[in-house]
Amino acid sequence: MLMPVRRRIAALVAAGAGVCVPSAYAAPPQGFQSDAAFAASYAQRGVTAVPATTQRVSCYAPEVFYQGALTPSQGYPDGGSTLCAGAATTGENVGPYPTQDVANPPLRAKDFSESDLHVDPTNARHLIGVSKWIVNSEGYNHLTGFFESFDGGLTWPQQGHIPGYEGWTDNSDPVGAFDPWGNFYAVVLPYLFAYLPTGEHFFPSQSVNPSLPRSGLGIAVRPHGAAAATTWNFTHREQLDLIARTPFNGAAVFDKQWLAIDTNRRSRHFGRVYVSWAIGTSDSGLRIFVAYADARPNGTHTNWSPPRRVMEQVRGVGDNGSFPRVTPDGGVWLATASTRGLSSGLTMSFTSSRNGGRAWARRRVIVRHDVDGYRNTTFRAAFGEAFAVGPRKIGRFYPLYAAYEDATGSSTTLFIRTSFDGGRHWRRPVQVNDNADDGEALQPNLAVAPNGTVAVAFYDRRLPCPERDTPEAMVAGLLFDPRGAYGRRNYCVNTAVQFFRANLRPVGHNVRLSPHTWDPQLSAPRYDCICNPASFIGDYFGIDSRGGFTYTASVETYNAAGENPGYHQQQLVSKIRTP
Repeated sequence: MLMPVRRRIAALVAAGAGVCVPSAYAAPPQGFQSDAAFAASYAQRGVTAVPATTQRVSCYAPEVFYQGALTPSQGYPDGGSTLCAGAATTGENVGPYPTQDVANPPLRAKDFSESDLHVDPTNARHLIGVSKWIVNSEGYNHLTGFFESFDGGLTWPQQGHIPGYEGWTDNSDPVGAFDPWGNFYAVVLPYLFAYLPTGEHFFPSQSVNPSLPRSGLGIAVRPHGAAAATTWNFTHREQLDLIARTPFNGAAVFDKQWLAIDTNRRSRHFGRVYVSWAIGTSDSGLRIFVAYADARPNGTHTNWSPPRRVMEQVRGVGDNGSFPRVTPDGGVWLATASTRGLSSGLTMSFTSSRNGGRAWARRRVIVRHDVDGYRNTTFRAAFGEAFAVGPRKIGRFYPLYAAYEDATGSSTTLFIRTSFDGGRHWRRPVQVNDNADDGEALQPNLAVAPNGTVAVAFYDRRLPCPERDTPEAMVAGLLFDPRGAYGRRNYCVNTAVQFFRANLRPVGHNVRLSPHTWDPQLSAPRYDCICNPASFIGDYFGIDSRGGFTYTASVETYNAAGENPGYHQQQLVSKIRTP
């Protein structure tokens, strides 16, 4: 999210026909699981996890140098900006940069919120993740960065900020995908804001780097075989590879881009790169647009098509958070969330294209649901939706899967639905999280393995924070949390996954993917203002299933072995064998 007006996408509603899902749900089909069993599942299921972003030191010079800081007693043990002082070990260019009009000193990237993660289709041991690369958490001052593994996620020797778009204040909403030849496409959303004396963000700022558009949608491609942090292609025809820029038909806001690449060799559109994002002037006026280009084996691509609006919408209702997906026959499916404003319900709907993105079917509703914010802490609610397609037909159609949060009583619960007839009908929702208490399950993401196994990953709050004067409390850094986290329920966070067969029959219980429980209040980015306690752990996180394993990239703030003494938000990459 870019602007203060979008502080919380907690209320969405769409126009269109559909059947409302009842508010009462049955228990999860796998039955409930005790907290002790969930806590032990990390070891019992052979999960491995490494804090990837602690393995190198990254630095870059920001366009806007922000020095605001909060204290350790406020939950920021290593708050503010830190000069690099030659500490970078990534080999990246620490600045200044051709797109900048200033010469600020390089700062250390310390927090890594929000992520996407993908496995190379040409080599299942090669992974790339992208994340926010934050030099000042309190100022929400960040670029998009990447971290890369060549040994199945054990080590991450290549990482750093993604070059080319350093001239903007921030690059936001990290997302990427591999093309069929192992080139990795990242879509960045660069935008310019200035800091007011209060610490608030003024967007769009006309004073910061006036030669650049106030925001845009940019592409950077990491060619297959790249061996340095700086090896990215970010130009097309000798210009920055911008798909679009603001103002766009008078609209000044771009938001929540996503992409999908057709890697299916039998598809008529093999190698096509689809990018979707929202354009508008306010939340209630956002509309989804799609552009596409055809990737080439050498890491280049054709010209981007003109952005095309893909869904009609009534006045006063906005669309955002789109997810494009491609089935093996080359069909493109795109789901989105819609909003009329705060204090309403959410609606998830979808459309599809059978001709490579040139024309789109009418909108169909998947589910209406509610997100009522999260309890006890200050990190914001997001869209709470995920969408995926299956690689094998069930009957005449490829299955469609939709996961979503729903506020039920005093908690937030996760559900998944499926369609086996191209979205005309959706089966009844299946509860995903299997805790018996009111611990929240939130921010789902979906992956479908080549064998058809469905993985739903999510943040889980069932386990209480560690008790005072215990080793785990020291690991979690709870002494720095001014809100008194010791022993609190529905407060600290773990990452979890639930596997299903293609027909949504569950495979066992929820599995814990994080070795330690972590505190979301520590080093939390202030996405609105240093003066506002509203904070951020990301609106989504990464998951992919390939080569017999499922990988997730999610946030953690713990310091297990001295690797994270500042209790910063790091990217934890977890690995579990796919059943």
